[in-house]
Amino acid sequence: MRNVVIIGSGPAGLTAAIYTARAGLEPLVLEGVQPGGQLTQTTEIENFPGFPEGIQGPELMDKLREQAQRFGAECVFSMASKVELGDRPFRVQIDEAEWVETASVIVATGASAQYLGLPSEQRLIGHGVSACATCDGFFFKGKDVAVIGGGDTAMEEAIFLTRFASTVTVLHRRDRLRASKTMQERAFANPKIAFRWNTQVLEVLTETGHDVAGLRLKDALSGEESTLPLQGLFLGIGHKPNTEVFKGLLELDDNGYVVTKRHTQTSVAGVFACGDVVDSRYRQAITAAGTGCSAAIDCERYLEEHSV
Repeated sequence: MRNVVIIGSGPAGLTAAIYTARAGLEPLVLEGVQPGGQLTQTTEIENFPGFPEGIQGPELMDKLREQAQRFGAECVFSMASKVELGDRPFRVQIDEAEWVETASVIVATGASAQYLGLPSEQRLIGHGVSACATCDGFFFKGKDVAVIGGGDTAMEEAIFLTRFASTVTVLHRRDRLRASKTMQERAFANPKIAFRWNTQVLEVLTETGHDVAGLRLKDALSGEESTLPLQGLFLGIGHKPNTEVFKGLLELDDNGYVVTKRHTQTSVAGVFACGDVVDSRYRQAITAAGTGCSAAIDCERYLEEHSV
């Protein structure tokens, strides 16, 4: 039986692995279908403390994994296909095959940015296509960018991007925004933000094969197609927490995020959660890592007080 199984391998999961491993708990880390999490789709990261010259997303995650393994964490390229949290010890099924018993669980499955699903978009993620203005806006100084969406997330992204970009065009498939009145007023009042209504993105264009050069658009009312030259595309259509496997087992909020009670404790004693799976507000690598540390400490103290 394991002391702790950590489900997820982004900044939260691997930080939790470092701390639990240093505590002698020999954690098992299930890295999931995307080892390293969303940062593996990010190129240069300049806002993670300790790297004044910046660092590539995949390199940062490799370093975190190596650090966790150095202290005894076991990281496996597998996913949790099913979990049983009704009785202790808990049980986690790996890749729809082996079952592992564990005294505690740390949920760090993260959240997935919602994309349009266009092949041209997917090829350019990290090369001009982004779902995080806070992460990548700095790289678009003096450039023309677009934001897709009509809710608060899209308006927040658009307003933030005006700090760097020359122009920000909001593309929305409807003729009115869904954002709150306050966010709408702020966006409409910003001279750098323009709006294109009833607009559908058909293709993300590139001239080099690895940089965004524009968008091919379609007017939803007339059917007319047009081209919008730009250098960056930001998705503001939300994130989806990766909590499918925990439905009916842990308390989730209306948007599917894991609810924590005391610090990182979930609705089930002995199960902790950290990172973007609990955070719909900040969604930063450093905040995820911080909650990963918290979850590990909470887990360690729980195990000190309980025995199976």
